[in-house]
Amino acid sequence: MPKIKNKKPIPSFRSEAEERRYWETHDTTDYVDWTKAKVAVFPNLKASTETIALRLPAGLLAELKLLANQREVSYQSLLKIFLAERVAQEHSRPAKITQNRGVPRKKGVAPFR
Repeated sequence: MPKIKNKKPIPSFRSEAEERRYWETHDTTDYVDWTKAKVAVFPNLKASTETIALRLPAGLLAELKLLANQREVSYQSLLKIFLAERVAQEHSRPAKITQNRGVPRKKGVAPFR
């Protein structure tokens, strides 16, 4: 087995984004001796996603699947991307103040705010 050379020290990063950019252009084998790596097991790890039921018109779902196929991703992943982009877009807009006057509501149900 060949002797492992001295590895470079891993630099410190100001943010996760900076670290991601760094590792996209650098080889980890210059920094880590992967022959000593161990498999991590997380038996109590819970998914960071939640399962929901969402009813979509059949035509919309078919279009979503077609777009996903063109991009070579699952339609669920594409839908998450679309939703994340729209939420970010909505957050970047100035807040609109709206009045709910004249909007019929069920008794005992507070308006959405």
